Amino acid sequence: MSGLNIADVSFNYGAKRALDGVSLTAGPGRFTALLGPNGAGKSTLFALISGLIATRRGRVLIEGFDIATNPRAALSRLGIVFQAQTLDLDLTVRHNLRYFGALHGMSGKELDQRIDAAMDRLDMRDRLGERAAELNGGHRRRMEIARALLHRPSVLVLDEPTVGLDVASRMAITRHVHDLAADEGLAVFWATHLVDEISDGDDLVLLHKGRVLAAGQAGALRGQVLLNDWFLGQTRVPA
Repeated sequence: MSGLNIADVSFNYGAKRALDGVSLTAGPGRFTALLGPNGAGKSTLFALISGLIATRRGRVLIEGFDIATNPRAALSRLGIVFQAQTLDLDLTVRHNLRYFGALHGMSGKELDQRIDAAMDRLDMRDRLGERAAELNGGHRRRMEIARALLHRPSVLVLDEPTVGLDVASRMAITRHVHDLAADEGLAVFWATHLVDEISDGDDLVLLHKGRVLAAGQAGALRGQVLLNDWFLGQTRVPA
């Protein structure tokens, strides 16, 4: 089973249910968007996917490997960009990337070649010697995407990666990640609360109060669900 597969996942914080029977798939070569307002359960779902919290009900499979029973194999195939920044701002871009590569057992010439290739793809190789603190928000996010791809994962998940960025930076990063899915066959799973980051040809999952309301091609769902009403809490579920 390839890509990311989530089957009947539920999770509670005490008496509060954050996720309720969530099932979805993000396939290879596809940009799958998880759309939901703050509090929908997106961050909890990403914590389960990344292994930060343990799955108690249901299964999270990454390239067919269950993160609960085979976490090393699952996580080796996963690249992740968290909503919160996770860079060391005092280190240069290259040193940040080398540190991450070392955590995945990479070093020397091979690691530097991967770093150069990743930064070339993002048109940022000339920034490798700069401190991360000197980069603007958009470039820091691009760097985190490059870092997530150094170990050549087949599944890339991004939790609200454009939060706090201006419109131009948001659109540039969104286009780049769409290209990664199309050109390199990555299974991309992108959480957002912004409709303009989703193209009609994308796969879309609507999450609200911990439940999947609808899933399918974004263009088709736009005709079935009034997204503006949905964000205001006036949810209309497709027939």
